[in-house]
Amino acid sequence: MRPEVIAILSSMGWAVDSILVRKGARISNIYGAAFLSYSVSAFCLWSYLFVYFPLDLLWSPATIYFLLSGCLQPLLARLLYYVGIVRLGVSRAGPLRGTSPLFALILAVTFLHERPTLFVYGGTALIVLSVWLISSGRSGEGEWKLFDVVFPLGAAFIGAVSQNLRKGGLLLFPDPYYGAAVSTTTSLILFFMFLLASGKIHLIQPHRGSLPFFGCAAFVSALAQILNFAALNMGEVSVMVPLLDTAPLFSVLFSALFLRDQEKVTVRIVLGALLMVAGVMVISSR
Repeated sequence: MRPEVIAILSSMGWAVDSILVRKGARISNIYGAAFLSYSVSAFCLWSYLFVYFPLDLLWSPATIYFLLSGCLQPLLARLLYYVGIVRLGVSRAGPLRGTSPLFALILAVTFLHERPTLFVYGGTALIVLSVWLISSGRSGEGEWKLFDVVFPLGAAFIGAVSQNLRKGGLLLFPDPYYGAAVSTTTSLILFFMFLLASGKIHLIQPHRGSLPFFGCAAFVSALAQILNFAALNMGEVSVMVPLLDTAPLFSVLFSALFLRDQEKVTVRIVLGALLMVAGVMVISSR
């Protein structure tokens, strides 16, 4: 299967995860969703590795890259995004989370001294315009503040840094299952320590009514995580990251289909999502 197709499937998985979390959060909290997601992913991945891979792979130099990536994503990135989903709704938070290519471009120019083509700058301009459209129009539904856009945008920035760390590790040890297992387990441990230290450990037990949604979201996010690493392993970061960040388009479409009772997808939001997707496609075609 081509890496471009794998990246698109991963983005669709994250969009489905967003919808399920949004539905489950009506009667529970995002801490339970995140902990269940990390736990299921880590258990499935390590079970697979224990059967099919030797344990001495833990001494690979790539481990440090995956550990650093796990400190940022999925832990911080997903928590910020989940907060954004609750405060803004999937149809707004999704497109804002999809601005990772913009941050990836800034990081590449600043620290890697890359010289992007005009296509990259044009795509970035479209992404910036999409952010403005989504965050400046309130459409009169739901209570949210302009500061709330910081959460999905913060997730986008952290995601851009993490994807580059993942690619660095995969260049040393090209196995997506191992990379996903180390990153997810790192996030799980850090998340558990945070809840323990802050006295919020009781929040990891979700409401019984939300378990079907959070449980399904955990398995979907585990698959999306594996596909993410597989796409990065097979393709270049500059091409895969924009494709991986087409999730907002699917988020808007799925919101219109499955969240009609909770969110109103306005013309401004749809236009912003389409501009964002057009921007990442222009970047990937350079």
